[in-house]
Amino acid sequence: MLPYIAYLRLYQPLVAFPSREREYWRSYADSPRCRGRIEAMAAEHEESLQRLLCDPPLAAPLAESGDAYVRRVGGELFVCPWQTRLRSWLAFATLRTTASQRLRQAFLPDLVVQETQRDFERWRERTGNTRVQILTSTWEVPLAWFVPFDPGERHLVLEHGDGAPEGEPFAHASQGGACPQCGTALPVPEHAPVRTLLYVTQAADALPRLARAVRVVSGCSPAGSSFLYALERLEEWVGAVAHPRALLELDYGGLVHLLDDAALQSDQSAAEVHTALTAMERGRPELVAAMRMRLRERWDAVRALRHAN
Repeated sequence: MLPYIAYLRLYQPLVAFPSREREYWRSYADSPRCRGRIEAMAAEHEESLQRLLCDPPLAAPLAESGDAYVRRVGGELFVCPWQTRLRSWLAFATLRTTASQRLRQAFLPDLVVQETQRDFERWRERTGNTRVQILTSTWEVPLAWFVPFDPGERHLVLEHGDGAPEGEPFAHASQGGACPQCGTALPVPEHAPVRTLLYVTQAADALPRLARAVRVVSGCSPAGSSFLYALERLEEWVGAVAHPRALLELDYGGLVHLLDDAALQSDQSAAEVHTALTAMERGRPELVAAMRMRLRERWDAVRALRHAN
């Protein structure tokens, strides 16, 4: 069972990477290490659990991951590196600022916290780069994440098997490895389910949609609106990180296991968000309110599950 996390991934074309990295990812995509998207998510999860189960635990890997999610579209290769070390550091920084010391110590001893912080600060001073190509959200899909996608870019698969979702370019990603400290092998399911809900678009299409949403919402929402802030952050991220020919993928990840088939089939969140934005433009507050109610009821029900025993 995958964790209840949704993912927003940027897949860059090979030309976006320096020549040495370009050759590495080309060889990687053709190697046995390159595995399917769902298997890769399971491997990422296993690796993170193994780090926390080490004694002492590791807040971040000792070296950056050499793995990636890979897509092939029309014969062209697109790569989304895991960046596990950087993403772990950023998650660690969030934990330090949002969790109490008592809660933090339940997972990471003070010595590990100090060493992790020191390693992150040294790396950041040396590189100055904290841009990731994967965003994650636990227990929900943020409504701003639906804005870059057209409702027709939705891909849903309900049955289990080994195939890829209909309409989705075949994707591959790497398998697990071993815990960097204890050396424990990380298993990858041999027959992972493909129950999936994805949206996939081009960054060149996503940016105008985000710009339009920022313009519309800024004209209708009060100052300090959390939705407007999320839109602005997302627009800035895509604009700063994505190559003009990059692909953007919204993956429900483990959230598909919280929803039955009927709920997934009826989930038209992207269409409802776009309908609400159009209604804002046209001055139809009653339609905006109706779409907000639909979205709130759907995602409040999912978020409430985090408190279920």
